[in-house]
Amino acid sequence: MTAVLAQGLRRTYGGKAALDGLDLEVAEGTVCGLLGPNGAGKTTAVRVLTTLLRPSGGRAEVAGHDVVRRPREVRRTIGLVGQHMAVDELLTGRQNLELFGRLHHLGAAAARARAEELLHRFGLEHEGPAREYSGGMRRRLDLAASLILAPPVLFLDEPTTGLDPRSRAGIWRAVRELVAGGTTVLLTTQYLEEADQLADRIAVVDAGRVVAEGTPDELKSTLGGDRLDLVIRDPERLAQAAAIAGRVASGPAEVDPDTRRVSAPVADRVRALAEVLAELSAAGVEAEDIAVRRPTLDEVFLTLTEGERA
Repeated sequence: MTAVLAQGLRRTYGGKAALDGLDLEVAEGTVCGLLGPNGAGKTTAVRVLTTLLRPSGGRAEVAGHDVVRRPREVRRTIGLVGQHMAVDELLTGRQNLELFGRLHHLGAAAARARAEELLHRFGLEHEGPAREYSGGMRRRLDLAASLILAPPVLFLDEPTTGLDPRSRAGIWRAVRELVAGGTTVLLTTQYLEEADQLADRIAVVDAGRVVAEGTPDELKSTLGGDRLDLVIRDPERLAQAAAIAGRVASGPAEVDPDTRRVSAPVADRVRALAEVLAELSAAGVEAEDIAVRRPTLDEVFLTLTEGERA
C-alpha cells in the first residue's frame, strides 16, 4: 500500500518554481529519504504534503487522503517534526506533552497517560523545564510531541541538524522503533550517512523534481560498483600510481594531490587489488594505504546534483 503519493507536484513563488513536477511514492511502513542541496525543494515538498502550503499544480495524497480536497483528514493521520523546535522551553517535558495532547482534543486523563507513555519511551523523565534539556533531549521531545495521536505517517524535516553524534544516534534508534511498529516516515536530511542508515529508499531532489530514486545500494551502483583507493607516500609518484590504477580500472582514475590519493572504479575487486599491489611493488611505488570500497552516498549525491547543473 502507498502511504505518500505525489504526482507532478508543483509550487511556485513569484513565477519561480520551488517544485517543478515532483513525483514521489512511499510505501507503508518504510522510510523514504529525501535528499537534495539547499533550495532543491525538500522542505517545500514536506510543507505541501502536510497541508501547510497549497500546491500550484499536480496532486498529492497522504494515507489515501487528497491534500487539497481533504486537508483535515490528512492532518489527523500525520505527525510533523520541522526544522525548528516546537516545544515551550519554560514548561517541563511532561507539561509540553500534556499540552499537545489537549490541543489534539484528548481529555485530561488521556493526555496525562499518553504523556507518561511517551516520556518513558523517549527517556524524558527529567522534571526540569525544557530549557534545561540538552539539544538531543529537546529534539526527542519534539519527536514525542509529534506522536501524541500515534500517526501512521511521520514527516521528519532535517530532524538531527546541529545534534552531536550520540544524540543523532538516539534519534535514529527512535525512528527505527517507530518504523518497526508500522509507522511510515518521510525524512529530509543533509546528512547522507543518516539516509544511508535509515532509508529503505532514497529520492534525490534537485531543482524541484526527483532526479534519481532507489535503494541506497541501487544508487551507489550507478557509479560503477566498487572503487579502489590508494594513498601514495611520495607525492611525486602520484602520476605513476594513477597510471597503474588506470590499467586495472573500469573507468578513469582520479587524483587528489592534497591527500595524495588515487581513486578508480573497478569491476573485479579481488583481481584489481592483486594486480595493483603487484605493479606498485614492481615499480617501487610505496602506498601508505590501499582499500577497495563501495561508492558513498556523498559521491552519488555530488554526481547527480552536479550533473543537473551542468
